[in-house]
Amino acid sequence: MIKALANFALLALALLPSAAAAEPIELKLAYITSDRSQFYLDAIKPFVDAVNSEANGLIKIEVYFSGALGGSLTQQPQLVLDGTADIAFIVPGQLPDRFPDNTVHELPGLFRDAREATLSYTGLVLADALRGYEDFFVIGAFSGAPEDIHSRKRLTSLADLKGMKIRANNMIEATALERLGAVAVVLPIPQIADAISDASIDGATLPPSALADFGVGRVTTYHYMLPISAASLAVVMSRKKFDSLPQRAQDVIRKYSGEWTAARFIERWQVLEKRELERLKSDPRRTVTFPSPEDLETAQAVFKSVDAEWAAKSPRNLELLGLVEKELAKIRSAP
Repeated sequence: MIKALANFALLALALLPSAAAAEPIELKLAYITSDRSQFYLDAIKPFVDAVNSEANGLIKIEVYFSGALGGSLTQQPQLVLDGTADIAFIVPGQLPDRFPDNTVHELPGLFRDAREATLSYTGLVLADALRGYEDFFVIGAFSGAPEDIHSRKRLTSLADLKGMKIRANNMIEATALERLGAVAVVLPIPQIADAISDASIDGATLPPSALADFGVGRVTTYHYMLPISAASLAVVMSRKKFDSLPQRAQDVIRKYSGEWTAARFIERWQVLEKRELERLKSDPRRTVTFPSPEDLETAQAVFKSVDAEWAAKSPRNLELLGLVEKELAKIRSAP
């Protein structure tokens, strides 16, 4: 009996490593806001669900919402690099020192919609054309539609914009707003609603689809539908962590990254943008204005001057603008 028990104990010990190995590898995904946000539902959740389903038993992505892993929005890339998170949602435009080439994607007047902006950004990332991503595996490179202006004060023309304090997503958008007569203030999205509420700013640039997620729709009633520049958004993974995974796990993550996740995002986001615009237009409390032909012509001239001045600053800038224009030509010529 004693010998039998000893043999059983040895067998149990021998099986322990196998049991441990059977546990899926957890990948921690840091997300700064809630599981109800539209970007999570349209861009992140489809990727997480697809990977967890196909890699069942090998890896499992756990999403930590509302900043549970720490850090502000601008600190999310560092959470990935220091191992606090394995994957994170980031806004490259607010980190120009880390992602210096992303400015090209934020030039005003380049893109007509979220599809063009997302596909061009994805194309540049897949071609390794942008600096700053060397330590990351890019799961998804996204962009909403070019941002419009939403205000608590009357805003129905470029003339109304003069002197208004308007939040910008990045410095290049701020430059365009200043040229149009506004006073631009660069702020992260989570700070916009409070800044409008306490009159620190009068309005903000955002696509209509983001108004509800961050409370900006509650504090603005004028919506001037002048598309300015697109905001780059990305989901990145630690390259070191990615390379450490079993080959099959890497293959599954690759399968549902890049063009796959961009296509799902575009399909969902276009429906959302149309729905949110119709909702704004049907709300009697709101004033939705599309620029007159004269205002649109004035704005486009400003945007072209901003883009040309940026491109002329360095050969690198000129090269980047050429790469984006080539991507756009391919996108617009596709059936």
